[in-house]
Formats: sequence, C-alpha cells, structure tokens
Amino acid sequence: MAKHKLLLSLAIIATCFFSPLASASQDFKGPSPWPEIRKARINQLLPAAMTRAGMDAWLVICRENNNDPLAAHVGCENAGQTAVFLFYRKDSAFHTVAFSPLGEAKALSEQGLLQQVIPVERSGSAIEQAAAFIKPLDLGSIAINTSPTNAQADGLSHTQYQALTQALGPLMSNRLTSATDLVFHWLSVKLPEEVAIMRQAAALTAQWQIEAYQQVIPGVTTDADVARFLKQKMAQAGVSDAWAPDQNPNVNSGADRGHAHPTNKIIQPGDVIQTDFGIRVFDRWVTDIQRFAYVLKPGETQPPEHIANYWTQAKRGREAAFDAMKPGVRGIDVDAAQRAVLASNGSIPVMWSTGHPVGYEAHDTGPNLGGARAVSVRPAATKQLATGMTFAFDGFYSWHLDDGQTKTISVEEMVVINDTGAEYLIPPQQALVLIRAD
Repeated sequence: MAKHKLLLSLAIIATCFFSPLASASQDFKGPSPWPEIRKARINQLLPAAMTRAGMDAWLVICRENNNDPLAAHVGCENAGQTAVFLFYRKDSAFHTVAFSPLGEAKALSEQGLLQQVIPVERSGSAIEQAAAFIKPLDLGSIAINTSPTNAQADGLSHTQYQALTQALGPLMSNRLTSATDLVFHWLSVKLPEEVAIMRQAAALTAQWQIEAYQQVIPGVTTDADVARFLKQKMAQAGVSDAWAPDQNPNVNSGADRGHAHPTNKIIQPGDVIQTDFGIRVFDRWVTDIQRFAYVLKPGETQPPEHIANYWTQAKRGREAAFDAMKPGVRGIDVDAAQRAVLASNGSIPVMWSTGHPVGYEAHDTGPNLGGARAVSVRPAATKQLATGMTFAFDGFYSWHLDDGQTKTISVEEMVVINDTGAEYLIPPQQALVLIRAD
C-alpha cells in the first residue's frame, strides 16, 4: 500500500505516536523471561490459588503430542512418555514434585523449577509411582484437570483418568475433584512483570494499527491490504498471532461481520474502519486492541455529526465499564454498567460481551465481562474481579446502515486491575483516526 496523507487529531497524536510506551524499542526476539516468571507464578501465586479453591493438591498429567493445555505453565511441555506433576500443601508448607520419564528427568531437574524430580524408568508408570507417593500423604482434596466450563482446565484425557483412578483405588479416587476454581484463581492473576510485558506489547499493537491506517488510499486499498501490512510488521518483529491467524487482524470497513477474516472489500469515503488486532510475544503473552478510523468524504475535514456522536457514545460506554471495574465487582456488573449507557444513548442492542480476560490467550481464564442481557449467564460472568487481573474490553455503539445491516463501534482497550480500580495499559484512543479521500 502506498502511503497516503493522514489527518490525526491532537489526541491521537498524543496517545498513539509520541507515547513513550509506543516508541519504546522492545526486542521480543530476545531470550524469553518466561522460565523465571513461571517459577515465580508457581511459588508465589499457586499456593494462594489452591487455598482460595479449597484444594490440598493439584495433579497434572502430561504426555507427548497431545499434551495438557497447562503443560507449559507447570513445566512438563517437553514430556515424552507420561509424566505427573504434583503440587500440594502439607504441614503448613507448599511442595512441588514431578514424576518424570527418565529421558527428561535430568533436564527437568536442572531447570530448578520444582523442589523434587523423581525419575521414572522407561518400563515404569509415572501414574502408578505418583499414586504410591500420594496415598500416605492422606490429602483431603486433589484437583485434576477436568472442567465442564474451562478448556484450559480440561486437559485430562479419559484414559489418563482411568489409569489414575485405578492406581489410586476407590478411597483416594473419591478425593479427586475438578481443578476449575484452582485454575481460575491461578491463571487469572498476572505478576507485575507480566503486566509490564503486556503493556509494551499493547503499545506496539496500537502503534502498528495507526501506521496501517497511514497506508490507506480510499478507492484502492482493501481491508485485506491493511491486514497484510500488519502481518508484515509482525513478521519483522518476530511476534505471532494472538488468536486464529486467518482472523487476525480482523479489518472491517463495512457492516458487522463479528470475528472474521478480512476481505477484499475496497475502502471507500464515508467508511468507518474497524481493526481488531492482537499479537503474541515471547510465544506466551497476548494483546487484543481495536482502533477505529473514519474516511473523510470529499470536502469533509471532520466526521459528520452522526458519526462523531456514535464515537462519543461508544467512549461513554467504555468509561462506564472502566469506572465499574474494581476488585470485588462481578463481571456481569461491569457489563450492566455499559448496557445502561447503551439503553440511554440510542444504540441498538449489541450481542457481544463488554469484555474478557486476556493474557495467555485472547479469551483467557478469568471473569467474563458479560451476561447482563443474556438469557443464560455463563459462570465466569458471576466471578469477581481481583487485583492483578488483566482484561480487554469494548466501548460499544451500534446503528443500522442504509441497507439495514448493522455497524458497531467497539473501541477496545486493555487494563489491569489494581487495588482501587482499573488502569489502562496504554492511553486509550480518544478520537477517530481521520483519513483523507482526496
């Protein structure tokens, strides 16, 4: 795409071009900080998560090729044969032990991630060895990765469950319970070091979206062209997609398409362009940010009154949701705060939730910021926000286009919850990016 003259308000210049965070040079190609952060998460956050969930122990079974979704979080991402990782509280102390195939045990021990690594002979069974270790401990409740509501906490296969219960026997097997709550409390909270990484990644995500809008030539550039520009920026920086590559980025200058791939629609004067974009850095942390632009018609220097009003109303919804995000508040209450604005400002109903947790996945484990208009409410929407949680959330306004289809502004930002409320990871978009048509 050839570069085209772009009009930016002072607010956009201040927040997207000259932000110290946006201009900071972050080398995401360097060594990953994940090994040390993972160790801190296990030792600092996991015991508290187990206490909140009322669990005495957590058992994770790993294997090659079809591994548990949380394998990399506990250290068994390199499992060849079956491995068992056990985390438990006993005698006022927190213990970590792995029953690892002999071929990986030495390397795992050298990482220093766990207190104890017990090698399992090639002919042996890690599950049987772990069961023999567990029985004398007389643990009250043992969490395992089975969950009807959270795929990240549902990694235990049926055959693994069969082998585990057979090795433990009926009495101990009765103490097995879902790890849903434990995983919720552990994954949903991020360490300050993680938030700092996500903050830098968010700044880069927003900066690239503004640069992409600089390339637009109305009547020539397609939505897919904008997406290709962003893909090139990702490749140059050595980062990957925050979600399905075919749908990231989702660039849409036409009617609502939901979560979708960009098309070859040609961007025209009068279009409101939505770019929903996220990157994954260090192969671990992700971003999810939307930036909006308006293509000026010939003779226009500002958006028409109705578009300007839609943008203002979307920001009002964003501010209502932002103000509602505090420790102890339920996700459904955050959604309700925005929906009260939608009900008063003329917007047509919006089907999407106000927001969602973001961190290791674009739609991560944590409270869902939705449910206020749903017939049935997902369990995560009734969960409370807590310090250290990170969210992506939208300010909504939706209207009917001339052909009857809908168009929705969903200005999306990222925040972290602190002790008193929400804090933006980067300055939010305050004004539409304006693109000349002449």
